[in-house]
Amino acid sequence: MPSALLVVSEEGYWGEECVEPLTTLDDAGFDVTVATPSGGPAVLDERSVDPENVDEETAEWVRDVHETDERLNDPEPVATEAAADYDAVVFPGGHGTAWDVNQDVDARRILRNAVGGDSEKALVVCHAVGILAWARDDDGDLLVDGRSVTGFPNAWEEGIVDDLDRMPDGRKLPYWVEDEVTAAGADWDAELDADTSVTVDGDLLTARGPASSAAAAQTLLDELDV
Repeated sequence: MPSALLVVSEEGYWGEECVEPLTTLDDAGFDVTVATPSGGPAVLDERSVDPENVDEETAEWVRDVHETDERLNDPEPVATEAAADYDAVVFPGGHGTAWDVNQDVDARRILRNAVGGDSEKALVVCHAVGILAWARDDDGDLLVDGRSVTGFPNAWEEGIVDDLDRMPDGRKLPYWVEDEVTAAGADWDAELDADTSVTVDGDLLTARGPASSAAAAQTLLDELDV
């Protein structure tokens, strides 16, 4: 049975970006494990189930999975997991990743080993793409340098934070994904004119945001040839 690991935020994951790949992998017959930085329950960004941001059907679906899926509510600590134990590793997005997943040394290790491994694939979505600004390969070079990626664009961030980079909940966003990943050497293209944006560069797959979640999950299955 193929297997996958989802590395999910405890500071706020975006519902569709987690639930879409989780359920897609389930339906494809994967054995799916969920991990969070400390091993505490994954935390849902309430904005991702707000009818002002998403349609009611999506909100209900995400809320139901979040509340009932044991894997999200009793995950493994990221430090106990290894990319080599899985066929795929998925990093769902959400602003919360800026405060935990993207800064976590074990999450970076898992990403590095997945991208540098013999058979694993890594899918990184939306704000989780920010992890690429700091993840390094086995030689100590920035993992994203020279790679083609997509992710949450500055043009969208401008509509969320205020002039002091404060989120609607008052927290100051520590960095903007596009700025940091581009500075790390990425060939960045969020394809703003397209309905969805998923980029494949070797074993690294990146996706722009919520609307690209389904396409990203299917692309991952296609790349895994399952």
